[in-house]
Amino acid sequence: MDGGPRWDLRSVSTEVIHVRMLIHAGAGNLSRDSDLGRLEPQMLEGLRHALRTGHDILRVGGSSLDAVTEAVACLEDNPLYNAGRGSVLTREGRVEMDAAIMDGRGPRAGAVACVGTIRNPVRAARSVMEHSPHVLLVGTGAEAFARDHGCTLVSPHHFVTPEMYAYWSSLAPSEDPRLEVSAGGTASKRGTVGAVALDQQGNVAVATSTGGLTRKMPGRVGDSPIPGAGTYACNRSVAVSFTGSGEHLMRSVAGHRLAALVEQRGLSLAEAVTVLLGELTAAGADVGLIALSPQGGWCIDFNTTAMLRGVVDAAGTITSAMFIDGPVRRQAG
Repeated sequence: MDGGPRWDLRSVSTEVIHVRMLIHAGAGNLSRDSDLGRLEPQMLEGLRHALRTGHDILRVGGSSLDAVTEAVACLEDNPLYNAGRGSVLTREGRVEMDAAIMDGRGPRAGAVACVGTIRNPVRAARSVMEHSPHVLLVGTGAEAFARDHGCTLVSPHHFVTPEMYAYWSSLAPSEDPRLEVSAGGTASKRGTVGAVALDQQGNVAVATSTGGLTRKMPGRVGDSPIPGAGTYACNRSVAVSFTGSGEHLMRSVAGHRLAALVEQRGLSLAEAVTVLLGELTAAGADVGLIALSPQGGWCIDFNTTAMLRGVVDAAGTITSAMFIDGPVRRQAG
């Protein structure tokens, strides 16, 4: 079952709603009448499809790891988001994607970066975690590893949509990399995607996938594939996926910082998110996050005008939103 708004979480609540999965598809500063704002119905339906996919796994006792893998793979296959097909282009007009996955039981992690032929980078990241002694593989080495472990490889042209190519072509070569959608309404940025989940065994997991920045330098790697930065999960504390100013998130080791506030400082998840978001805002970062604790506490928060986000609870009820005045805005638990 899914549909319109059911939870209005613009203020902190102590009630723990039994959420099984949270999802995001980027945060940014944009208006409802922008090019991207007008795509809100389609983008929210994409989130709901991914949430249904994850919920179908969790409701029959499947693992949180399987749920986040399949939910993020759905978003990678949808050209509306900046992950997989539909990713933004580098200065040289190519797609270079990053992804990570983390299992809170270990914790274990796997990641790939600067890949351009792996259809679903999140699946390759999981293969790195499960079938190699390493955490992060990049470029052609990651692609060869993915091919050898059954991941689907495609032509680089698969990822380049006409809209993203047109936008890339419209920018001057000297322009700085673009991170957020401008308030003026360009369709420059389809957001990084991520999912966190809690399974019936009490284990959390997270996956994050991105195409990075429009006109980024070739070889640039953001926060998404860095365990402890944009992606982190541990059964002692939290699973969290970030979107936004990657360099800020890497410098602050944001994912591990949030976990430390919960595990070492003894803060609630809501308190820890408030502290961390305050620090990142003070540093000039535009960010959003989704976070879920093994006890069922959860949070979605951001400091921009919009963040594509959604939740599904144990009963299968889905709520999704895009703008700051929509539901699913703050914390619970």
